[in-house]
Amino acid sequence: MSTANLGNHLKVWRAKANLTQAQLADRVGVTRKTINTVENQVFIPSTTLALKLAQALDTTVEELFFLTE
Repeated sequence: MSTANLGNHLKVWRAKANLTQAQLADRVGVTRKTINTVENQVFIPSTTLALKLAQALDTTVEELFFLTE
């Protein structure tokens, strides 16, 4: 069985919304460093955070996050 990793398009969607990492962090109640580590695939967000990010960026969780092989 292969191992899947969680990829994301968070930086792209954040740029579309013209938000800085700090601004997005404020909207979802986390630190700028948390947004940075999610964008760089160092940290996998909780389901709650993934939903908050999608809502803040007016998209779906499926548009923000995807599995890679």
